This record gives sequence, C-alpha cells and structure tokens, in this order.
Amino acid sequence: MATNVCLTALEGRSRRPLPSGLGAPSGNPEAPLTPALEVPWLEPFPDARFDVEVRADLRLAWVAAVQVLPARQRAVLVLREVLAFSAAEVAEQLGTSVAAVNSALQRARAGLADVGDASTVTEPADPEVRAVVRRYMEAFEAADVPALVRLLADDAILEMPPVPLWYLGSQDYGRFMERVFRMRGSGWLVRELTACAQPALAAYAPEPGGGHRLHTLQVLTVTAGRITHNVVFADPRLFDTFDLPREIPARKS
Repeated sequence: MATNVCLTALEGRSRRPLPSGLGAPSGNPEAPLTPALEVPWLEPFPDARFDVEVRADLRLAWVAAVQVLPARQRAVLVLREVLAFSAAEVAEQLGTSVAAVNSALQRARAGLADVGDASTVTEPADPEVRAVVRRYMEAFEAADVPALVRLLADDAILEMPPVPLWYLGSQDYGRFMERVFRMRGSGWLVRELTACAQPALAAYAPEPGGGHRLHTLQVLTVTAGRITHNVVFADPRLFDTFDLPREIPARKS
C-alpha cells in the first residue's frame, strides 16, 4: 500500500530532478545564480543514518534516482535489486503482473546502462577514490583551478540545485570555479564526508572578519580515477540534515 501511494504521488507530479535533467548545459560561467525554489529538487541523504551493509544498495537507489528512470521503473528496481523482493512479491505490491515487473526491471536496467553502469561507481573508501578526492580537496582549499581541472573527466558535469544551471566539460567546469574563487576568495576549508554512499565534501568559504562559513555540500562521482560528476547543494536546510556546523571559528594565534 505504501509503495502504491508513493507511486501515485510521484506519477501525479514531476519527479525530483537535477538541473541536468531540465535543459541544455550553460556555456556562460557568469550566468546569474538565481535559485528556482519552486522545483522539488533531488536531495542527498546522509550515510550516517544507515548501516554500512545497506549503503551499497543505497548507491544503486541514488544512481537510479539521479538518472531519468520513471517512478514505476525506479520502484521496481529498488524493490527487486535493493530490497531483494521476488518478482511475484513486487507484482503483488504494485498490483500488476510478474511479466510487467520483469519488463519494467529490464527497461530500468537499460535506462541505467545508457548513462553508466552503477557497478562502475566505486566505494567512497576505495583507496584510489580517496586519493582523487583528497587531491581535489587540496586544490579546492588552494583555489587552484588548473589542479582541479586535471582531476576531472573531459565530460565532467557540475550542477548546483536549487540553481537550475549546469555545466558540461572540464573547461566550463574550470571557468565556473574561477568565478567562484574570484567572488569568494581563496583560503577555503574543506571537510571530507560521504553522502548517498558516494564521496562528498563540505566546503567552507572564508569570512572577511576571519573564520569560515559553510557554503556548499558537494556529492562527487569518481570513475576510473577521474571526477565525472559533482552535484553541489547550497540549500542551508540540508546542512542540518548532515549535522554540519555552519561556521568554523578562526584559530586563535
């Protein structure tokens, strides 16, 4: 019953998107950063709320949610491959046939294959992944855009809900980061964490009077030793969900 209620609600409204699902990428790094607060954006979940054994399955659910799968296909995929219900059990839960469940699962797998196999998304604790993320953090703290760009895949995506802009390619990614550091200065602090069973970081911007203020929560996808996707969340409401301190005081000399 709960599954069907949720599906009915999902099918009666727009799915929770990311900016890359709503239009073409921007080629203008100086475009206005105007949030679209009326859009029910996809949001990350904190790994600390889930057991370690569950996180690999949640990664699959996150990948499915980030991609373009319709609500019923997402439900079948999660019920079958994350929660391990049988096709008959899923059919009973969704009020449909086993054949329809199998068909939806096949279409869901094909939909994920079109944008990348979830199995290629490595664990946040993988040594290679951690090395890439830590180099990214060091470059970010130093406001070193060329070093950031060297860690990106050529077709890396940067998006920033609730701002509906997104950028495609390491060159435009770098041009936008040049703007960020020009606006907010250097001397950032970055804290490593995980979200959605993915590597993530909390970025703290320097304050004029000293100390740092939480600026964004960034969820990274690392594939084959390169960052392929960065979803940057700037909604302050999410910071409380992750129990992140809003400020880091200046160190006393």
